[in-house]
Amino acid sequence: MVYLAHSAQAQLGALPLGLVGCSLLAVSLGLVQWRVWLIPQHPSVSSGIAWIGIFRACFFSHHDASPELLVMHCSSFHLCDAFTPLEITAAQILMFVSLASGILGFAALLYALRNAFFGIKKRTRFAFRSGGVLTLLAAILSLIPLLWNAVVVLHGGSINFPPDFKLPPTPEEQQVGGAVWVGLVGVALLVVTAIINFSYKLPEDGARWERRGKDNAAFQFDDVRI
Repeated sequence: MVYLAHSAQAQLGALPLGLVGCSLLAVSLGLVQWRVWLIPQHPSVSSGIAWIGIFRACFFSHHDASPELLVMHCSSFHLCDAFTPLEITAAQILMFVSLASGILGFAALLYALRNAFFGIKKRTRFAFRSGGVLTLLAAILSLIPLLWNAVVVLHGGSINFPPDFKLPPTPEEQQVGGAVWVGLVGVALLVVTAIINFSYKLPEDGARWERRGKDNAAFQFDDVRI
């Protein structure tokens, strides 16, 4: 049987990196802290801080809390809402596509490792390359909305929220939220995973194809006497 396991040790190490990278993208997608708005003297925002995500905006409030949240007010926005900024609309779409691409890349890496450890030469290199392409695509697709939203925050972007959101269009000060940094760490891990997948090479033909232990002379005999 063709021995390929020794050629995929680096790719085996990249497996947890890809898993953590995809997980961080999923966490970033669900977090509300994409933007941190400082609104110290707003009557509805008790803590003076509001968090703007790509699906909802939330803040602590003693007077206007949502019924199901007790001390926090949250309002959701969607693709069809006219007030939703373009960078948030893009994030809603691209982050989901990125996560799907990352999962497919992870599946391709699993298939390639399975082939390598079972000594199946056919399509092994192609599977590693496919996993690398899908993983790199996931990193690029998520990097676009992450950087876009960060740049908008740094330039003091505004959002014309409807009255039921109970938020002003611009805060006194705003910062890049933790969700963006979590996503960027996930992107970095996916890029490293993709590079490792691209670096896979099949062993050279010849003696290297098969590895076996040295013969033990103690077990070489012709006659067995009882």
